[in-house]
Amino acid sequence: MLVVSRRAGESIVIGDDITVSVLEVRGDVVRIGIDAPRSIAVHREELLAQLARSNQDAASPADDAVDSLANALRDRSTEA
Repeated sequence: MLVVSRRAGESIVIGDDITVSVLEVRGDVVRIGIDAPRSIAVHREELLAQLARSNQDAASPADDAVDSLANALRDRSTEA
């Protein structure tokens, strides 16, 4: 990991087409701006973690939902 010190108004450049600029420093909060091509996704880390959890929850149905579906299918097959 590269660690650099920057002040408000200063930037770093990543590759040929990504610029990260320090816009404002207020106490322990730093506002940054990121200039990158639209083809590069830029997300806040906490939102990616939340999205990953949501996807995992959606992909892993609760046990009672699986049991309920299995029972419904079993009942349907015995009616035929």
